[in-house]
Amino acid sequence: MASLVGICCFTPPTDKWSNICRLISSHNRHSMEAKATQNSSVASSSTMSFRSSKKTVWVWTESKQVMTAAVERGWNTFVFQSQKLADDWSSIALIDPLLMKEGGIFDSENTRVATVFEVSSPEELEQLQPENGVGENVVVDLLDWQVIPAENIVAAFQGSQKTVFAVSKTPVEAQVFFEALEHGLGGVVLKVEDVQAVLDLKDYFDRRDEVGNILSLTKAIVTGVQVAGMGDRVCVDLCSLMRPGEGLLVGSFARGLFLVHSECLESNYIASRPFRVNAGPVHAYVAVPGGKTSYLSELKAGKEVILVDQEGHQRTAIVGRAKIETRPLILVEAKMCSDDQTIYSILVQNAETVALVCPKKESGGRKTAIPVTSLKVGDEIMLRLQGGARHTGIEIQEFIVEK
Repeated sequence: MASLVGICCFTPPTDKWSNICRLISSHNRHSMEAKATQNSSVASSSTMSFRSSKKTVWVWTESKQVMTAAVERGWNTFVFQSQKLADDWSSIALIDPLLMKEGGIFDSENTRVATVFEVSSPEELEQLQPENGVGENVVVDLLDWQVIPAENIVAAFQGSQKTVFAVSKTPVEAQVFFEALEHGLGGVVLKVEDVQAVLDLKDYFDRRDEVGNILSLTKAIVTGVQVAGMGDRVCVDLCSLMRPGEGLLVGSFARGLFLVHSECLESNYIASRPFRVNAGPVHAYVAVPGGKTSYLSELKAGKEVILVDQEGHQRTAIVGRAKIETRPLILVEAKMCSDDQTIYSILVQNAETVALVCPKKESGGRKTAIPVTSLKVGDEIMLRLQGGARHTGIEIQEFIVEK
């Protein structure tokens, strides 16, 4: 190859030789660029979006099945204690191998990419500061407490350019580290031998990433409002406070979910309860993370639901409790502005504190919701349209008629 380059430099080139020279030059240039960026790619190759920040996962395992599952899900940086295992796996998969030795983690060029700290006492935690350690990454192995040390680390390293990883032996531990002081650590080293741990952590990422997506909501026109008698309705009390315009997506049919407003608005006769949505009867569908639905009767403490506002911004919230009580119900039916056939419906408690979210006024008006007791034919409300057929809450493609 070197002699060929020499010929290209000193021989008056034909068009053919010019093309060859350009190809060789381009190849050499890209090779040098790849070499220069190799170290930085190690930290980013297994990085995924998570809310408004980036979170990185390195996998520490000796299981080939775990390695395969991780690579298939976009995590291809692996930590080894054996050079032989690193070489073997590098020959069968496109991975970034890292070797743990001498209190640090090194890449394939024997460059330190992280310093490892074991923390088992307050004194050791106190020594963990951004100015200590070598490299742009810090890996912490918390041998005792987890939550409080993780919070202290987040506070100490805020504003630092270093990424702090915590060794996690389960997806639940990883979640603790990612959510410490809301912002969380920058990454985890997932040390597992079980494929399910990889699947569960990826599912956690997928559910959290939904928060950044804006749901498509559509205006609908109310076509009917009528008292329906008594029924068992569900009040959903959440571990989060809701803002005006936010609520739960609920409906009698999964094909069209109504945005039911929270009880965060002030009223004359009852105190505001910004943690509550008086959602509807036990049979109704409610939107939950992962593009799924649950029956309102299935909600209980610890389950997650999706909160949505007038513009489709969404976030997840944890159910604190679900109260089922017998109350008078009202039936609301609606259709799309351009659709005279499909009817969407919801039943809710017939009470002034229950409201449906309406479209945001372009003129800047403050009206966010209409109480169902004031609802009338022709009013506009917000709907979320989606596939109608469901199996255990998962959307499927099949023929279905609901009415």
